[in-house]
Amino acid sequence: MLEVAHLSVQYGRHRAVDDVGLKVGAGEIVVVLGANGAGKSSVLKAVAGLQRPGTGTRVTLGARELVGLPAHAIVEAGLALVPEGRGIFGELTVRENLLLGAFARRARADEDRNRARVLALFPRLAERLEQTARTMSGGEQQMVAIGRALMSAPEFLLLDEPSLGLSPLLCGELFRALKRIRDDGISVLLVEQNAKRSLAIADRGYLIENGRVVGEGRAADLARDPAVQRAYLGGARQG
Repeated sequence: MLEVAHLSVQYGRHRAVDDVGLKVGAGEIVVVLGANGAGKSSVLKAVAGLQRPGTGTRVTLGARELVGLPAHAIVEAGLALVPEGRGIFGELTVRENLLLGAFARRARADEDRNRARVLALFPRLAERLEQTARTMSGGEQQMVAIGRALMSAPEFLLLDEPSLGLSPLLCGELFRALKRIRDDGISVLLVEQNAKRSLAIADRGYLIENGRVVGEGRAADLARDPAVQRAYLGGARQG
C-alpha cells in the first residue's frame, strides 16, 4: 500500500498543500480531482521525491518510508511518475526513451519482458520504435511517457493530467490502457481534469480544494454525488 499522511508543500510563503492524507491499495486506481491550482500536482511531486515536503509528512510504500529519499531511490522502491507535459526526451527515438526507463536496477533483469508488455499495451509504439519522439502526436508522446515509466517495473504508477490535450479518441484509448495496467497488478494514482472518464475507471477518489482534501469515497458514489456533479461533471443529472 502507498500511504500519504500529513503532507504539506510550501513555495516561499504560499502553502500549496496542507495536511493531505490519502491511500492507494494494491490493485487500485485512485483519482484525485480538483480545480487548477488546488495542489494536485504538488502532491504527486512530493510523493515522487521531486518536491520537498513539509515537516511531519509521511509517505510510506509498504513498510518503507520514502520522505527524504532522492527521486531515483523512490523509483527503485517501486514508484514511477508520469509528469504533466510528459517530459519525454524529444530528440531520442521511442526505443531509446523506453530503454532509459529500464535504467533502474529493479528493472534491468526483466527489460525484455517489460518492453514486450509496453508494446502490447500500446501497439502503435511497436510500429514507431525508431521514430524520433518529438515528431509524434501528443497522444503518441503520452504513450511513450507511460511506457517509459512502466519500463522501471513499478508497483505504483503516478500520472499527472495524462489526458491533457488529447483527442476524444486517444483519450478513450488512454483510459482503457490505465485499466489494463491496473489489471496487470500495478496500482495507479491519477490526477486528472477529466472527472467523468477517470471516475468511470477508478476504484476510489479524493477531492482537493485549496490544498486540502475536502472529500473522498468510492468512485461510483462520487460520480453520483450532486455536489461532485456540479463541480466536476458539468452539472447535476436530470431525472
